[in-house]
Amino acid sequence: MKRITAILILCIAALTLRAQSSIRVDAPNLVASSEQFNVTFVIEGEDSPTDFQWNPGEDFQLVWGPQKGSSRSVTIVNGKRTTSSQTTFTYVLMPKKEGKFTLSGATAKVGGREISSSGITVEVVSAQGGGSSQGGAASSGGQVQESGNISDDDLFLRLTLSRTSAVVGEPINVSLKLYQRVSVAGFEDARFPSFNGFWSQEIQAPTSIEFTRENYNGSLYNSAILRTWTIIPQQSGDITIEPAELVCLVNVRVATGGGSIFDSFFQDDFRTVRKRIYSKSFTVKVSPLPAGAPASFGGGVGNFSMNASLSANEVNAHDAASLKVTISGSGNVYLLEAPKIQFPPDFEAYDVKITDSQGAKTFEYPFIPRSSGDFTIGPVEYSYFDINTRKYVTLKSDPMPLSVARGSSTDSPGAGVINNVSRRDVRNLDSDIRYIVTKTPKFNSDGGFFAFGKTFWAIAAALALLWLAAFLLLRKLLARRSDVALTKNRKATSMARKRLALAGDFLQKNLYTAFYEELHKALLGFAGDKLNMDLADMSKENIGAELCSRGASEGIAKEFTDLLDACDYARYAPDAGHEAMEEHYKKSLEVISAIDHSMKENKKAPAKGVAAALLLLLLPGALNAAPQDYPDSLWNAGTAAYADGRWQDALDAWTQIDALGIESADLSFNMGNACFKLSDYAHAILNYERALKLDPSSADIRHNLQYANEFIQDNIEPVPDFFLTEWLRALARQLPADTWAVLFLLLLAAALGLLLLFLLGRSSSAKKAGFYGAIAAAVLCLLCIAASRTQYNQAVNSSDAIIVRAVTSVKSSPSGSTAKDLFILHEGAKVHILDSVGEWLNIELPDGRQGWLLQSDLEII
Repeated sequence: MKRITAILILCIAALTLRAQSSIRVDAPNLVASSEQFNVTFVIEGEDSPTDFQWNPGEDFQLVWGPQKGSSRSVTIVNGKRTTSSQTTFTYVLMPKKEGKFTLSGATAKVGGREISSSGITVEVVSAQGGGSSQGGAASSGGQVQESGNISDDDLFLRLTLSRTSAVVGEPINVSLKLYQRVSVAGFEDARFPSFNGFWSQEIQAPTSIEFTRENYNGSLYNSAILRTWTIIPQQSGDITIEPAELVCLVNVRVATGGGSIFDSFFQDDFRTVRKRIYSKSFTVKVSPLPAGAPASFGGGVGNFSMNASLSANEVNAHDAASLKVTISGSGNVYLLEAPKIQFPPDFEAYDVKITDSQGAKTFEYPFIPRSSGDFTIGPVEYSYFDINTRKYVTLKSDPMPLSVARGSSTDSPGAGVINNVSRRDVRNLDSDIRYIVTKTPKFNSDGGFFAFGKTFWAIAAALALLWLAAFLLLRKLLARRSDVALTKNRKATSMARKRLALAGDFLQKNLYTAFYEELHKALLGFAGDKLNMDLADMSKENIGAELCSRGASEGIAKEFTDLLDACDYARYAPDAGHEAMEEHYKKSLEVISAIDHSMKENKKAPAKGVAAALLLLLLPGALNAAPQDYPDSLWNAGTAAYADGRWQDALDAWTQIDALGIESADLSFNMGNACFKLSDYAHAILNYERALKLDPSSADIRHNLQYANEFIQDNIEPVPDFFLTEWLRALARQLPADTWAVLFLLLLAAALGLLLLFLLGRSSSAKKAGFYGAIAAAVLCLLCIAASRTQYNQAVNSSDAIIVRAVTSVKSSPSGSTAKDLFILHEGAKVHILDSVGEWLNIELPDGRQGWLLQSDLEII
């Protein structure tokens, strides 16, 4: 049974080997119209074929064939004998016309089985200019022999690009091929493009050049690939790829003159000709990536996918682990930047390990957790620019939980008490600019400065006028105290009321004569004290006239003189009764009060004029300080966009506010932050400088400006100023200009008050205190106004600027053609403008160097 099984297996194997016999066809797929070529059918197997049949068809002329060839081999390995045979049938054909034609398959019988070959396609091209193995080559060789020159159509370089327009970061495939229809013996002095402005990687660089047939522009050539590259543009604009160069050593047959006709048959004379050939140059139009790239954009351009995973989901504290992020796809894989990973606090992260593979890039992030607990890493985000959709696409992984158990080195056994804890300083994990201002600021159309504005000068003038008024008033009060008549004038009303009170007692007792005598004394005493008149001059006519001159109306003056007449009449007339006495008493009180009120109002009129003048001085400042309506909706929209990471949207919203012509230090500060996040460091520095002009004392603005300056290329050391100047600037930066101005006004008010004490003080100690206090306040006033002026001048100074062009040359004179290049500046550098000539500006660097720049290369702060 076993023997029968073995025999069956051998039979099946033999049949399988026979079934594997087939017909292979060897023929060129590209020939010239005048070229003879071979078509060879190869049959391999254990048995020889029989009854071979093939028809070349009507498109080709059978020149010769078939030529049959056969070979047989026997091999013995480990006692096992194997026999194989190979049979070939060769035909020589010539095309009848140009085009693409299909040769039919051949058939044969092997071991009683019929086998066949598949058809093949042959393309026939024109033999014009040579390139065929027989007629074409003879024609070309004849031309070279006769002229000694090699035509550019017979030997040339061809540089091809997969695309001539791309965006920054989009890969471009480049190939350099050599085409020839002559005998090339060697090569010299190969010069390949340097691809300036591109990142490039060599893909193919064959050590031996192998030519294959190729149809180029309808002609047959032998072509070979010299180099292939992948290039990626790194900047926008029109970038030129320079041509490639190559020196080819070409064998040229030389005709010999004279001799026998058999010399040219038995002897060939050749010489080597050096031919330098060039490829064409190309200009690639590179467009910049669209604005609004997400914060997770890592420079990828193409189509990618991402996979993120942890090496372990459970680790012990102080044990190492890693996070692997693999980004794969088509595009500029070589230039992908590492994704930004935010590890939990107290995780020590180490340098990223990057591994490149075919079409993928792996980033490994080693880390060590220092504390136990349950943590979550990620999700990892990575954004790239999709070439097909022309949009940014963000890949996002799932959050990766990580459980960290307590390590044995930090736990005491059983008790759970931490031993040997090493205390460490709090270390910085990273650095960044400080966050934007979220509170809606107060916008102003003039920069918002109180210092040296209309309100400031109005208040200073008001203080001076108030001091003058106070000085005059106090001096007058002191003079009054030393003037007896004036004292009587002030006390006239009170004395008259006392005498009227005595007259009132007499009225209550109904003492007729005593009442009118006391009433008469009160009226005359009031007139004498109030009008400062002697008794001899106190006639009714004089009293009436003096009252009118002091501001009392004629009616009141007449009522007063009528009361005097009534008192004189009552003293010598019979008793008129109690009602008349009471009426005269009330009338006296009213008249005295009316006269006193009229004279006081007359004195207050000049004071009202002074108050009106002060009001007119303060009114413009008050109007100027009136709050303006500011676009808080745009501000809030920009703040929300910034919080979401949409930097461009935030910048657009704040730029609309800036376009309204209103200013704010917070607005410029936020615009600088948005520009920094967009990697526009030049405009970030420009906005920080503008914010610093409006608020020179802000620590946040100075921090962000200093941090942004670390990202620019130029490091210019400034010439140090005099130490007193630096001291004054440092002192002035402690407070804003407006605060210094307010302190100046307060100290000015104090100095003026102390000056009043010195001028009008009665005691020597008061005068001494006023003198020294006024001097001290005056010195502090000068210090405050100097600090305020320093801050103000820095804010309103418009002679500083920031370079906004990527690279610019500083010229020796305001001319682009005849001037020399002195030095190079890059974007973000700060310069001081000295002068201007047309569109040229004379600038000075902080280190003292000077030169000329175009106005379009910079922006004024």
